[in-house]
Amino acid sequence: QVQLVESGGGPVQAGGSLRLSCVASGRTPSLYAVGWFRQALGKEREFVAAISWNGERTAFADSVKGRFTISRDNAKQTITLQMNMLNPEDTALYYCAAAIVYSSPISYYTALGSYDYWGQGTQVTVSS
Repeated sequence: QVQLVESGGGPVQAGGSLRLSCVASGRTPSLYAVGWFRQALGKEREFVAAISWNGERTAFADSVKGRFTISRDNAKQTITLQMNMLNPEDTALYYCAAAIVYSSPISYYTALGSYDYWGQGTQVTVSS
């Protein structure tokens, strides 16, 4: 079993920044892709960003392009989502997820169904 633990969420004012971390532990596969998703109150969970197993490929939702970046440190089993220029529409519970199918095109990892393991989420609240 793979455990994913997110951290770094919290309250922030519009225009501010937050850095979310996702740490994988347990029986982690040697290679896996990771995605970040978010779910606002009353809305469906949506894709935010994804990164390939080696960090060479990334994908972002249009709503966060140019504001968010994603990176990973495989030695530390840590994936980071840097969020800048936050606005109230970014308020949501943010989840990280891991996919054991690691060699697909990056577009594959924009779908919820592509992932095998999920964390419990970390809340991000952006005030205006």
